[in-house]
Amino acid sequence: MNTPASEETLSSPQSVAPEVVAIVPAAGVGKRMRADLPKQYLTIEDKTLLEHTVHYLLEHPSINKVVIAIGEEDGYFHSTSLGSDKRIVVTTGGKERADSVLAGLRVTNAEWVMVHDAARPCVRHEDIDALIAEAISHTHGAILACPVRDTMKRGTGDNKIETTVCREQLWHALTPQMFKREQLLNALEIALDKSLAVTDEASAIELAGGAPKLVSGHADNIKVTQPEDLALAAFFLAQRNSGQ
Repeated sequence: MNTPASEETLSSPQSVAPEVVAIVPAAGVGKRMRADLPKQYLTIEDKTLLEHTVHYLLEHPSINKVVIAIGEEDGYFHSTSLGSDKRIVVTTGGKERADSVLAGLRVTNAEWVMVHDAARPCVRHEDIDALIAEAISHTHGAILACPVRDTMKRGTGDNKIETTVCREQLWHALTPQMFKREQLLNALEIALDKSLAVTDEASAIELAGGAPKLVSGHADNIKVTQPEDLALAAFFLAQRNSGQ
């Protein structure tokens, strides 16, 4: 049974950060990168994006395991350093992101899960701290997000401006996104069974009647999607590694 969306917080919030299993869907092919391999295997400083992402997640004190969902015909994962880490579980993902996340959920019994994009290596530990604090005190979990800063336009099919959209209360959804495992598992199963569009984990919770909390995160938590994003991610990683 779904918890009513009007219930804002848990009756007795946890005061101690829980242990969290991170799920990283990494079965996509990243066509927009126009590269000859999936974007999660592109490299920065001789490490793949996937390695940067997973290693940094495992450096966080609340994350004790990472589940990576890779493609059925993935020919690249074996060449990374990730397969030898006992804190990492590998499972076979699916065609869509939701299928991969669901596969990851089914191989862990953790109470709390945090889903993070494989090609989003620049997340900060301080943002993960803030996400955990909000997620454990909110009935429907929480996601990292950034308020929209630019003027927003709604376009037509032939790329003409239809109208200007008020940016107040609009946010860019980021990851990680953190929820109770059972809650997310049930929401995804129901959504997929009904063939509903699930664009991120929060949208599955929304479809089930929930209202996840928005947690403001840093804008440098970019997702590598276009070719020019790789250089920008390298810059942000260099800043983070130098302590800036």
